[in-house]
Amino acid sequence: MKETELKSLLDEAVDTYNRKAFIENDPILIPHRFSKKEDIEIAAFFAASLAWGNRKSIIQNTSKLMMCMDEAPHEFILQHTARDLKPFRTFVHRTFNGNDCVFFISALKHLYTKRGGLEAAFTPNNKPNPAFKDRLHHFRELFLEVKHLRRSEKHLSDPWKNSSSKRLCMFLRWMVRKDKRGVDFGIWRSIHASELYLPLDVHTGNVGRQLGLLERKQNDWKAVEEITQQLRRFDPNDPVKYDFALFGLGVNGIVK
Repeated sequence: MKETELKSLLDEAVDTYNRKAFIENDPILIPHRFSKKEDIEIAAFFAASLAWGNRKSIIQNTSKLMMCMDEAPHEFILQHTARDLKPFRTFVHRTFNGNDCVFFISALKHLYTKRGGLEAAFTPNNKPNPAFKDRLHHFRELFLEVKHLRRSEKHLSDPWKNSSSKRLCMFLRWMVRKDKRGVDFGIWRSIHASELYLPLDVHTGNVGRQLGLLERKQNDWKAVEEITQQLRRFDPNDPVKYDFALFGLGVNGIVK
């Protein structure tokens, strides 16, 4: 396929799948229930953190967490007591258990009270123009400052260890990208859409390989860099909008 034909295919797919109808069966549905910036980002962070496995289960379990926070996640994170954490101690989503959940709540409180909030946690103070992978690594380092079990660290991937960091990349897509379609929120200003990297998983990786956008066999950070660099050829200011295209083309069987 010629490059002009590929760009046309991808742009048409973005137009098709970057729509509010997409929200109904996607974990991004959860943060769309809120209007306050901090509520949106906390709900989005939990939805992205649980985003593996059955999408229905992801939505149900993230909804359960929001209900346990009285549908006011920011207020809960800041003001919860030890007694308030009781419902979370029995929470389970695949390998994410109650201990992980309580740790995430504690770590988020630490970020909001000691580190300037979720958005600020992705900006290293000593680097005026940090690389995207450095942003993710820095966030992970701050998040892990709170006492935790070693097992909980597996739920925070690190591109410095060559992880694709799919869930963090997806979370940042939601927070940073802004267009007129109303799917992504675009409520963060400290990161530009041009900096984002593709949330790479098995499905988008397979579609990318079929379209000639990715040669690397493993779905790791090196693959993320490779495919994102290819997508920047088509739109250097907003390469990750093509996440809609790769996902939609794969789910609907247009590209297998």
